[in-house]
Amino acid sequence: MRSDSAVVPRERVPLRPFTTLGVGGAARWFVTAERPDDVAAAHRWAAEQRVPIFVLGGGSNLVIADEGFDGLVLHIGIRGLELSASAEVTRVIAGAGESWDRLVSAVVERGLAGVECLSGIPGTVGGTPIQNVGAYGQDVSATIEYVVVFDTIERRTRTLASSECGFAYRMSRFKGEDAGRFIVCEVAFCLRHGRPTTSYADVSAYFARMNVAEPTVADVRNAILEIRRRKGMVLDAGDPDTRSVGSFFMNPVVTLDDRERIASATGEDVPGFASGASRVKIPAAWLIERAGFGKGYGDGTVRISTKHPLAIVNRGDASARDVVRFAATVKRGVADRFGVWLRPEPVFVGFANDSVVEFLQRADH
Repeated sequence: MRSDSAVVPRERVPLRPFTTLGVGGAARWFVTAERPDDVAAAHRWAAEQRVPIFVLGGGSNLVIADEGFDGLVLHIGIRGLELSASAEVTRVIAGAGESWDRLVSAVVERGLAGVECLSGIPGTVGGTPIQNVGAYGQDVSATIEYVVVFDTIERRTRTLASSECGFAYRMSRFKGEDAGRFIVCEVAFCLRHGRPTTSYADVSAYFARMNVAEPTVADVRNAILEIRRRKGMVLDAGDPDTRSVGSFFMNPVVTLDDRERIASATGEDVPGFASGASRVKIPAAWLIERAGFGKGYGDGTVRISTKHPLAIVNRGDASARDVVRFAATVKRGVADRFGVWLRPEPVFVGFANDSVVEFLQRADH
C-alpha cells in the first residue's frame, strides 16, 4: 500500500484472535497501519477496489459475525506515547494503537489525575474517544484535548478539538452522526496533579474498608484493578469470565416516575445517579439480575459472567450467533419485566440486515 509495496493487504485473515470475546469469521482483506500515512493508503486501496472498510483497534468492544467481514479490515497499529509537562498541565499524546492501560499506568506513575478510574479497561487509545469510555465516575472526554483523525470524506488528516467531538454518555460524533467518517490516528490528553476521583460507591466503599482517608491516584488505580478483577473485567487468559466485551449493556437513563415504577415492581429501593433534570441513571446490572439473569445464568456456550451480570461470556466455543441471541434474550427479559430497553455497548460487524442485532440496537418499542 506504500509506494514501495512494503505494506499490502493479506487475504482471509481470521478475526477471532483480535477480539476479547473470541468470536467471528475472517476478513476478506486485512492490513495493519503503523502510521497515519498507512491509514490514508488503506482508504485509497479500499476505494479503488470498491470494497467497504472496517477499522479494528483493540477488539475489546466488538462482536464480529460468524461470516466475518467482506471487505478490508484496517488494524490500527500506530504506537507511541509522548508526555510533555508545563507548570499547569501535562499533555499526553498517544498513538491510536497504543495500549490504553499502558497510558493510564504511565500517567498514574507521575501522580497525574483524571484517568485513574479507567484503569484495567482493555483495548487501545483510539477506541476511547469513539466510545467516550467511562467507569467508576470518570469519562475519558473530560481529559481529551484533541483527536487527530483521517477524514474519509475530505480524504485528509484533521485535528478535532474536544469540543468538536460531540461527547455524551458513552457516545461521540465518531459513533453517532459521523459513524464511519473518521479514523482515529492519535489522541491528546491534558492531565493535572490533583486529588483522584473516589466518588463512585464501589471505590469509596473499598477505601472505607481499607481505612484509607486520603488515597493517592496510585491507590485508586490499584483499587480499580482489584474491583475490576473481582468482576472478571481485567483480561486474564486463565479466567474464562474475561472472554467477553466487558459491559454488554449501557446503564439506562430513566425518568423519576420510571424509577418509582421499578421500585414498586421489585419492592426495593432502586440505585441510581442523577442525570439531568428529573432523570436518573440506574445500573443495568441491577435490572438484569432482577429480571432473572443472575451471575452464571445460562448453559451451553454462552452465559452471564459468574462475577458480574453485565458481562456476557463466551465459554470457549460460542459462535457470534450464540452471543447475540443470548443478549437479545436478556434485553427482552428486562424490557418485559421493567419496560426498560437496554442499549448494547459493543459494535456489531458483519450483521447486515440481521433482525436479532436490529432488535438489540433498538432504543424502544
